[in-house]
Amino acid sequence: MPAESLSKLALIIRFLKPVTWIPVIWSFLCGAVASGAFGWADLLGIKFILGMLLTGPLASGTCQMLNDYFDRDLDEINEPNRPIPGGAISLKNATILIALWSVFSVITGYLIHPLIGFYVIIGIVNAHLYSANPVKLKKRLWAGNIIVALSYLIIPWMAGVIAYNPAFSLSSLQPSLIVAALFTLSSTGTMTINDFKSIEGDRQVGIRTLPVVFGETNAAIIAAVLINAGQILAALYMVMIGQSTYGIVVGALVIPQFLLQFSLVKSPGTMDVRYNAIAQNFLVGGMLVCAFAIRAAKP
Repeated sequence: MPAESLSKLALIIRFLKPVTWIPVIWSFLCGAVASGAFGWADLLGIKFILGMLLTGPLASGTCQMLNDYFDRDLDEINEPNRPIPGGAISLKNATILIALWSVFSVITGYLIHPLIGFYVIIGIVNAHLYSANPVKLKKRLWAGNIIVALSYLIIPWMAGVIAYNPAFSLSSLQPSLIVAALFTLSSTGTMTINDFKSIEGDRQVGIRTLPVVFGETNAAIIAAVLINAGQILAALYMVMIGQSTYGIVVGALVIPQFLLQFSLVKSPGTMDVRYNAIAQNFLVGGMLVCAFAIRAAKP
């Protein structure tokens, strides 16, 4: 639907891109489970509600608005019906919304734990580095996908751990850091698959994504290798920490993704959305399995 035909509330919701909140919310949940101090009763607790608001509409929404703000020239080519290029949201109003959401995000993070408020600031800075000139890391091959994966996975996962285990230490955080880093490797691959939908606009404005630089087929192969490698290494780490059963489950969840990757490599431009819609379920399932394994490994 054209942006100008939406109500103001629907327009803001579209600007915040709710579908992009899910991976960040999930990472926070995995971190909470891995903390060893999160239970069913906490689902109704104020801390969990604040965490969902933070990782969903607030921090994730802020980063999505920033991306749209700085990518408005690219969106005029790839997605002209988005709110800013479509003319439904002016640059002035977009700036006001981004400023308000940034403040709300930092305050909410601080209320959960002061360190999480600092993490939110890092996430917002990362969003600027990813989208804003002159740095615009999304132009710089691997750098853009890595920083997005970092913001989507490591930061919210560690926020979830710290939210429920405020008396943390480096040794207690280590398993979560390792697993989150390995799944960040996998997420770098899934970010590459997201680049297929905007390959034409990226070529026109000189953004050097993997599909632009290496071609669609080679980029799909690279993405598949990264996706599988991160998860297989995570499965091996589960075995190393004495949680072999969990490791086997994580490894088994890679198999359906591997089978889907044959179709992805064969036709990246038409299979990208379908692949992510199906395969991501197995990947995020592996994340939660690892979180339970870390919880089970705690003394």
